[in-house]
Amino acid sequence: MSIQRRAVLIAGPTASGKSALALARAEAGQGLIVNADAMQVYDTLRVVTARPGIEDEALAEHRLYGIVPAGHRFSTGQWLNAVAEILAAVDPGREVIFVGGTGLYFDALTKGFADVPAISAAVTLGVQEEIEKLDQAGRMAMLTAEDPETAARIGVADPQRVIRALAVKRATGKKLSEFQGAEQPALLADWQIERIVLAPERDILRGRITRRFAAMFENGAVEEVEALLAKKLDPSLPAMKAIGVPEISGWLEGMLSREDAIRLATIATHQYAKRQGTWFRNRMGDWPRLGLEGRPLVGPSP
Repeated sequence: MSIQRRAVLIAGPTASGKSALALARAEAGQGLIVNADAMQVYDTLRVVTARPGIEDEALAEHRLYGIVPAGHRFSTGQWLNAVAEILAAVDPGREVIFVGGTGLYFDALTKGFADVPAISAAVTLGVQEEIEKLDQAGRMAMLTAEDPETAARIGVADPQRVIRALAVKRATGKKLSEFQGAEQPALLADWQIERIVLAPERDILRGRITRRFAAMFENGAVEEVEALLAKKLDPSLPAMKAIGVPEISGWLEGMLSREDAIRLATIATHQYAKRQGTWFRNRMGDWPRLGLEGRPLVGPSP
């Protein structure tokens, strides 16, 4: 008799207590924690990206944290392939806990994934400059002319999605819809899945974000950014764009005061959390909602 494999998917905005909840679940049932955050895969930036600490990693097995050199790019397809290798090797009776804030990773796990080739920053920037002059109708008209299937699917000409689709077409000569038509099947299609979105009250989350970045600045974030800058990497790399890196870099280079670096990084984190919340509402609207670190919600979700 085959064992029904179990996975727990814990999503939520930054600073909502996802890692703490995942650790509690893993300790309770000897589960395996797998990173589902696109920035926490990179080395060098443990503090800046809020990766689990060394003490937490000693309490439960953590995978796919800090495994990619900061000088590399790591795509969703590469992450999914790494996850497939982990799942093939893990004991079928062991619960696997995916935790992170990257919505696309969860989509890939549960809905399948189209492995689109990496698109250069230059191509993406060129498309962005093209559509900046256009209103929503103009963006949709341009996308319809080049990839009508994708235009029909997204419905609304969200700038980021239009840029993505047009950049793929310009760089590969193929429509994004063609890649999506050949997507890989969902890895967890036959698994028993428990889905959780952490959705703390907005004001509480904002307070946690503000306090956390100030603490990061005092507890290793500056040293991490110094180490990153010493590598003299391409500024377009994902690790170089991690929230906190540009701001601390500005302070180290004398262009920002310490207070302004902290303020700007905190604002950027608030904005990122808001974008994450929008994704979770739009793409994971049927997932159960919990408050900070998995506690019952006290008020309305953000």
